[in-house]
Amino acid sequence: MFEDERNDKIYNLIITNGIDQNNEYGQFTEKLYSKVDFLWKESISGSYSTAGEEFYQKIDGIILLAGLYNDNKELFEDLLSASDKYDIPLILVRPLGLEEVPEKLEEKAATIVGWNANCIIDSIKDANEIM
Repeated sequence: MFEDERNDKIYNLIITNGIDQNNEYGQFTEKLYSKVDFLWKESISGSYSTAGEEFYQKIDGIILLAGLYNDNKELFEDLLSASDKYDIPLILVRPLGLEEVPEKLEEKAATIVGWNANCIIDSIKDANEIM
């Protein structure tokens, strides 16, 4: 039996954070931690607008928590620009408990996912394979 090569990969992710009145970031990362067979780490930059090519070349995906968009538009703009410039897939997570996402984000996303841990992991892996 051959092992799936993706099981050994450690995904290097950027996850939107910032003003988060409903703790969506914490709840989202709990979902990732709950899947012990999915290896990941989070890359953080002091300023995503000034982080250079060396930083972004290591990134496998950018997770946009759509519920944080209204309070963190500048952060989202920086990450949308980086995604375009460095060809990094965007995984858009619907606001907790809602179906609608900002149209601007929907247009740029490689995939849109809800809050099911298995669907989140599959979306990250699939988006990374497409790019």
